[in-house]
Formats: sequence, structure tokens, C-alpha cells
Amino acid sequence: MFPRFPYQPRRQTMSFKSVTVAIGLCLFAVGASAQQTILKVSHFLPPASNFQKGVLEPWCKQLAQESGDRLKCQIYPAMQLGGTPAQLINHARDGVADIVWTSPAYTPGRFPVTEALDMPFAVPPDGLRGSRMMWDFYLKHGQQDFKDFHMLGLFSGMNTLIVTTSKPVYKLEDLKGLRLRSPSRLGAKMLQALGAAPVGLPAAQLTDAVTKGVIDGVLASWDLIPSVKLEEISRYFMEAQPSQPGFAQVPTVMLMNPAKYAALPADLKAVLDRHSGQALVDRAGKAWDEAAAKGRQKAEAAGGKILTIDAAEYQRMRATAADLEQEWVKEITAKGHDGAQLLKDLHELTAKYLN
Repeated sequence: MFPRFPYQPRRQTMSFKSVTVAIGLCLFAVGASAQQTILKVSHFLPPASNFQKGVLEPWCKQLAQESGDRLKCQIYPAMQLGGTPAQLINHARDGVADIVWTSPAYTPGRFPVTEALDMPFAVPPDGLRGSRMMWDFYLKHGQQDFKDFHMLGLFSGMNTLIVTTSKPVYKLEDLKGLRLRSPSRLGAKMLQALGAAPVGLPAAQLTDAVTKGVIDGVLASWDLIPSVKLEEISRYFMEAQPSQPGFAQVPTVMLMNPAKYAALPADLKAVLDRHSGQALVDRAGKAWDEAAAKGRQKAEAAGGKILTIDAAEYQRMRATAADLEQEWVKEITAKGHDGAQLLKDLHELTAKYLN
């Protein structure tokens, strides 16, 4: 006769429950890791702008493709999440948006080292070289400015030109008294030094301000001009000397809420990282250069006159604005930075990319 073993249903039942719970936890973990993350991306230009069509949408498409649609963007153009372009920085910090694209120049004093990139006649004129130079400067000097954010990319907003409606600018004296919109604090100082009257306005108000005669023209990039339809109401488009630093450049940034980035699974962080930094800088720079060519074509098609400032007049303007550099060095040094070294590195990086 076989020996009898005691029947222990309670122990078996508990063992089964333990296995069930373990399996459930595993399935939950797998499901959680496969959940889709939607990134709220906010910027200040219209949905048809070069930034959205040429940079942001292709960038978001790559994130989605490489993540198997687990990392996607919901884009909010033209300040659809509320506020002003100057408030986009806080939107990224506070989580109103997960990612923003804006310019540090819209919040003067907040990013003191990065303001060096607003310096007139100091940055390569085209999108790709200007963006690469700016990124190099950021890596060397600017990271502390953005310690409260996850930096995705800092790149050029492209070289600005002088756009006017009724009066062309051929020489320094032609600027006297002209009411011109400036995109930055240093740009405004440059215009003032050259005899113009700088006016601060956000991009969305430019067309209306020009149409109503509130301003006589703008400092704007070829990328911005068709985005707000300035080519339809402007007549003269004055560029600086070819292959020389232009009147001004304005850096732009894509910033991410740091908590949102930290919460991403490791594999999604890896996807995002592959398309950030230098890869995003190059993508934007190339898109700006393509937009510049299209902007010129649109301006010419609308009857605009594209002018290039005379070499001698270019040097006169550059010399007239030169004192701004030393003023800025004094200001930034008073804030505890080595202003002279920052300016030296700025010019050396520009020379590197111009040569």
C-alpha cells in the first residue's frame, strides 16, 4: 500500500495566488513601459512657419518612428497654450509645456552669458555655420545659464537684415530716425548707436505694426519674413556684406521640462538624446539656410528689392557699433563673469566658422 501524504490545499492555493500576482506585476510593468508619451511642444510662430515645417515636424516624426510611436509630439503653435513669447521659458520650467522653442533674448538679463550671441556684427551670417558656432559657445560657456532646464538644442535664429517699407538703407545716415523693430536688447543698442529709433515688438505684431505705420521697418531674418508675411508689405531688404557677420543674430533654444525628461523610460531618453544636441543644431541650421533661399524668392516675387550694403558703409556701421562690445564686457564682468574672455572666445569661434 502506498503511503498517504497529507493534502495541503491552503499552501497550494497561496502558491497559485503568488504566481498570479507576480505575472500580473510583470504584465503591468511591460504595459507601462509600452505606454505612449505625448510631448506638449509650444512655440510662438504660426503653424506654417519654417520652424514648425522645416524643423519641428520632421524632428517629431523621427522621434515617433524610432520609438515605435511611443514618443510623440502635440504641437501648439502661435502661443496656443497662452501667455507671451517671453513667458515660454517659464512654461518649460513650470510644466505648462513639456518642450518650448523661444529666444533667450526675449528675457533680457536672465541668461547673461548667452547674451554674447546677440552681439552685433559678431556671428557667422548663415544658419548652419551660425548655429554650430552658437552651440560651441554654449558648450564652452553657456550651460550654467540653463541649469534649470533640460537643453535640447541652442541654435541661430539666422542673420538679420534691415527690412523697410518706403525708404531704402544704403548708408549709415539713412538709418537716422527710422523706427525699426529690434529682436534683442543688444540689437536695440546697435540701432540706437547707428541713429535709428529701436522699437521692441513680438514677431506676431510685426505685420500689423508695419501696415499701420507704427514702425518703418524691422531687423528680421529671411526665415521670419515669410512666416509673418512681411514680404507682402515691405519693399527694401538690405543685407550685410556676403560671408561677413550681419547686423545681428538672435540665438533660439529648445528647452524641455527637466522632470518630464527624467520621467521618460531609458529607451525613450535614448531616442530623444540621439536627435538632440548637435543633431538638432545641424537640423535647424540647414533648415534656416533653405528658408533663406525661399524667403529671398518670395520677396523678389512680391516686387521687393534685395540690396547689399556697400563694403565701406558696412565697415562704418560696424565701427560705429563697436563700443557696444566693451560696454557689454563691463556689464557681464560686474556680474562675476570674465567678460574679456567671453568676447575673445566669441570672436575666435566666429573666425573658425567663417574661414
